[in-house]
Amino acid sequence: MKTLLPFRYFSPWAFSALALMHSLQAQDLNVYKGTQVPPQVEKIYEHGLQYLVRSQNEDGSFPGNYGSEPAVAALAMMSMLAHGEDPNRGPYNKAIKRSLEFVLKQMNQTTGYIGNSMYNHGFCTLALAEAYGGLQDERIGPALKKAVELILSSQEKNRFKAWRYAPDAADADSTVSGACFVALIAARNAGLRVPDNAIDGALKFFTDCQSPGTGGIGYTPGSGSMGGSTTAIGVAVYAYARKKDQPTFLKAFKTLKSTSEEGTGSYPFYFEYYASQALFQSDVKVWEEWNNRRVEQLTQSQNEDGSWDGSLGPSLSTSFGLLSIALNYRYLPVYER
Repeated sequence: MKTLLPFRYFSPWAFSALALMHSLQAQDLNVYKGTQVPPQVEKIYEHGLQYLVRSQNEDGSFPGNYGSEPAVAALAMMSMLAHGEDPNRGPYNKAIKRSLEFVLKQMNQTTGYIGNSMYNHGFCTLALAEAYGGLQDERIGPALKKAVELILSSQEKNRFKAWRYAPDAADADSTVSGACFVALIAARNAGLRVPDNAIDGALKFFTDCQSPGTGGIGYTPGSGSMGGSTTAIGVAVYAYARKKDQPTFLKAFKTLKSTSEEGTGSYPFYFEYYASQALFQSDVKVWEEWNNRRVEQLTQSQNEDGSWDGSLGPSLSTSFGLLSIALNYRYLPVYER
């Protein structure tokens, strides 16, 4: 059974502390009072990671739907880091470094833009922020700074103070905005400067997307509630911003609690990736009940090779699936409550 050590934030200068933590973990010493990760979680999580390692291409990309998108490499890297793996010397360090290499190669060195959409850019920026301070690579800091600056400059040019698929888009939607917003929160946690007005502007956009009747968050302002994924994103955004006393959050959270029990629509792995964060950040007891059901679902649906099937393709579905239960470990800085 994997011993869970309490979360702590590792600054870019804390490599020795990180090495000590992994040394203790490797010896399975319960030095700090923590909780035990359920054996079933560890079993399916490890099996899923092994699939990602086996299927990863040499250049760090993945086969199948969306596998050539840098966001897939970024999310796969996050799923490994979320398991508490040592990115420098552990058994997954080569896969982690291949993922990082692929993400960095997709970055425009002049603008800082990663991939061909702000969707890609948001998830890649989040992964860089989570790797910063843990993975010993001097390129991460400058790359993260450029990536964050592009998110901020894109927001400044946007009339909704949010984001859509292109950096210079005039319109916005809640899904791309969720990816960019969480990336900003992770970057702020890592010590980068993110202005308060950037946070506040994005929060207003999510409020504008809320349905007055149901409390759910829509795809765009005035589009009406879309339930599942967009509501989970809205709840997560407000929770990460520490605005859980706001009416937008309270209404959306009430809707999410019922939605999480009913179904998840066309992209279940995407919904559950955000739902896990939203529920954990909002109410741990609610998350625990949801998490137990989620682990059972993943146990029953996992393929023999460790992957999960889904419309997003096996690599992205597996990465999202793992990250939806990664809060059982709580190693990633963004998962701090």
